[in-house]
Amino acid sequence: MNGGMLVALIVAGGLGAGVRYVVDALVTRGRQGAFPIGILVVNVTGSTLLGLVTGLGALVGPDWLAVVGVGLLGGYTTFSTVSLDTVELARRGRRDWAVVNLAGTFAASVVGAAIGLVIGGILPR
Repeated sequence: MNGGMLVALIVAGGLGAGVRYVVDALVTRGRQGAFPIGILVVNVTGSTLLGLVTGLGALVGPDWLAVVGVGLLGGYTTFSTVSLDTVELARRGRRDWAVVNLAGTFAASVVGAAIGLVIGGILPR
């Protein structure tokens, strides 16, 4: 990866983080303290898109795959926020939501990635 592509990867990571903030804010508008559905939406859509981009990797090339996959979608998705949200839910006495958040995010994200890969042509249909 040359210097220009590295800069593109860094910029894409910042852009992905900004888009994550906007999507989370739009989805959770007026729902403070409720189940963190915004971050769930972010991680599932990000995993699906990463599967799709990975499936199409041969068409976009390894450098652009890194820019979009590692940069943009890596900045967009977040494991650390899921972890913090899960701990906060448990701390507030919502252990049921904490389990759903952790297990649901994992399961839905894996399914999303698989769907993206199928659409991208990697997995058999």
